[in-house]
Amino acid sequence: MQGACFTVSSLGAIGGRGFTPIINTPEVAILGVSKAQVQPVWNGSDFVPRTLLPLSLSYDHKAVNGGDAGRFMTELVATLGDIRRLSL
Repeated sequence: MQGACFTVSSLGAIGGRGFTPIINTPEVAILGVSKAQVQPVWNGSDFVPRTLLPLSLSYDHKAVNGGDAGRFMTELVATLGDIRRLSL
């Protein structure tokens, strides 16, 4: 693969619970995806089972503003949390 600017790297098949992905030049960002797991989450009155997917974003501050990276992750998490958003 050549000319990429963003990579998605997954350790889910290996069972990794989290990692810090390293940017490969000339790319400007990499999203690390770990293994999804069902865990109890407090909803305000009770614990409910939820599937959690650990994500890590590494980016080059020379090319990507930290605020933009944060907004990207917020939007990605919101979309993955409610997949119906993809049809909007």
